[in-house]
Amino acid sequence: MQIPIYQVDAFASAVFAGNPAAVCPLDAWLADDVMQAIAAENNLSETAFIVKRGTDFDLRWFTPALEVELCGHATLGSAYVIATYLEPGRDEVVFHSPSGPLTVTRNGAWYTLDFPAVPAEAVVANTQAVAAALGAAPAEVRRAGKLMAVFASESQVHDLKPDMAQVLALDGDGVIATGPGAACDFVSRYFAPHAGIPEDPVTGSAHCVLTPYWARRLGKARMTARQISRRGGDLVVEDRGDRVGISGQVAPYMEGHIRV
Repeated sequence: MQIPIYQVDAFASAVFAGNPAAVCPLDAWLADDVMQAIAAENNLSETAFIVKRGTDFDLRWFTPALEVELCGHATLGSAYVIATYLEPGRDEVVFHSPSGPLTVTRNGAWYTLDFPAVPAEAVVANTQAVAAALGAAPAEVRRAGKLMAVFASESQVHDLKPDMAQVLALDGDGVIATGPGAACDFVSRYFAPHAGIPEDPVTGSAHCVLTPYWARRLGKARMTARQISRRGGDLVVEDRGDRVGISGQVAPYMEGHIRV
């Protein structure tokens, strides 16, 4: 069996930046273990599988280690693949996902995810363990499934040297590190060794947590953000109450077929 595959760099305007994602359009779902094996073979943060449903698409995401309930960059990449290769010129796509319906709209080169907001609650007990895992003490720690460590500056976030074994031992869906940005509203990094991703290059789902926090702190709904991983990625986010808008660009890298 041959399956089409597209690899794109999401939240980037040119290749070799942003977060790589593989997108595999299917006629029908493969067995779960086969999709997991494909994702492990691709060895990217996420591989997305899409199946047409009327005018919409069903969507699932796999890291090299497990299936996840929400992924931003591979959703962005899937919308790009549909609008560019499968149904050229399409400006809106609705995905049915493990996290419910997700709409992506296109405006020129920019794609905007409509995702659920996930406000973080303050946490006190985990502060010392998070500081030990990240190698620096945050000003505060919050939780929204993912732990979020808030630092005073971009340089502190940039200079973190996490101990992945200690990050893995924390009780949470990975750790977001964030702080105010020097040339944007806020910056972040995301560590997810439990999902087979020591550091994710650019994480859409983390911005479901980051957006409501920074909107309240900065007193503004629309903000610019940058994930300052080694590859780096740029986003525009918007607080919409119980939803968030997460916008970015996509750069195509590769297209071909895989054999299963």
